[in-house]
Amino acid sequence: MVDFSTIYMGIKLKHPIIAGASKLTAHVDSIQELEKQGASAIVCSSLFEEQIQLERQKLEQDMQAYDDMNAEMLSIFPQVAHGGPREHLAWLKKIKETVTIPVIASLNCVHKETWIEYAKKIEETGVDGLELNFYQTPKSFELSAEDIEREQIEILKAVKEAVSIPVGVKLSVFYSNPLAFIKRLDEAGTDGFVLFNRFFQPDIDVEKEKHAVNFHLSNPKDVRLAIRFAGLLFGQIHAPVAANNGVFDTDDVIKVLLAGASAVQVVSTLYTNGPEHITHMIDELDLWMKDHQYSSLDEFKGKLSKQATPDPFVYDRAQYVDLLLKSDTLMKK
Repeated sequence: MVDFSTIYMGIKLKHPIIAGASKLTAHVDSIQELEKQGASAIVCSSLFEEQIQLERQKLEQDMQAYDDMNAEMLSIFPQVAHGGPREHLAWLKKIKETVTIPVIASLNCVHKETWIEYAKKIEETGVDGLELNFYQTPKSFELSAEDIEREQIEILKAVKEAVSIPVGVKLSVFYSNPLAFIKRLDEAGTDGFVLFNRFFQPDIDVEKEKHAVNFHLSNPKDVRLAIRFAGLLFGQIHAPVAANNGVFDTDDVIKVLLAGASAVQVVSTLYTNGPEHITHMIDELDLWMKDHQYSSLDEFKGKLSKQATPDPFVYDRAQYVDLLLKSDTLMKK
């Protein structure tokens, strides 16, 4: 019998395919369907501090809208305060009570104090782990790369000290040297890495001459970035890696495992192919492992990492140079 089990963030999973954070993990019905179709774990949609702040500000504006119309009437209304993250926390608790697979919460904040406060409250819901979504877009000319990295490492350490559940980090590739930063986060005690986050990119409607908001799924070729970094990191850090962004089919899952990842997070393929695609990928992974005579993931995980590959230039600049030299041949095809 094939053993699909893997360890991610210190959590034992029955197989490496996790349903990543999205609208599909924001509703009870769709989460139950993901479990039914075989997801080994789910990452709940993120709790964003900025969203809470905007909702609180909107409530205050609504409550003050008629203050100057008849001040004497205000005394009959009770004081109303915004609930903050309570709705999200109650929902996390409900999800944890609804499914049997591991539930990982996701958090994105602005202030260090809020990271700690919300992390503590999230732990109280009973979730199995917490993913810190370090989603910081470049928007300041004053902040240096070192400033940003130092702050995020401090946040990780502070959250780790505040909670006892596993804490992982979800990163973008937009660091001066992602490998060096990942190494520092690993030394700071993170329990897992999600590689990589996708930044929202603004768009422009040229006819209306206005900014437009578009929802774009990832591209199957995007998985190559996770393959590269999983291959470079395998054997060099302690925390396991989950590949994210561009994992669409079984071949993608196998590729990142061969490179050195311990798990994958899938989202776009669930929108494209439906939750039942998880079952399909598990069945195909079973067939592939049997065909290649593997009885467990550990037998081939990292087999094609930089540390293990017989070709020392696969993850190096030499491959890029070689591709450029062959570009004319590729164009003729």
